[in-house]
Amino acid sequence: MQARGIHHLGVAVEDLDLALATYERLFGAQVEHRATVEAQGVRAASVRIGDSRVELLEPLGEDTPVGRFLAKRGPGMHHVAYEVSNLDLALAELAGAGADLIDERPRAGLFGLEVAFVHPDSVHGVLSEVVVSG
Repeated sequence: MQARGIHHLGVAVEDLDLALATYERLFGAQVEHRATVEAQGVRAASVRIGDSRVELLEPLGEDTPVGRFLAKRGPGMHHVAYEVSNLDLALAELAGAGADLIDERPRAGLFGLEVAFVHPDSVHGVLSEVVVSG
């Protein structure tokens, strides 16, 4: 699979508003999108820092993927998202190369993006997302 580049870095945070204020104050981040996604158990914000993007994720509860991540590892890097031009093709190539896919088919991600996740065991401990953006 040939990724176009890194689409965003996902960061698990305990308090989205506090994290936004920190990223704005320290790095001049500007909010691109903000949403609560009950189905994924998060409040999230996508911020732009120059040409780059960081996705901040606050869990809606302890028994959510990000909530369990925070309980186990604390705040910090949650995932790396790689941009691809064709998600179905990328998933087929990843599976063919031996990756353990969490999502064998694309699903709706945050902010209207089509995404799929690759298990961290396949990528040296890093949860990886492949994403197609407009």
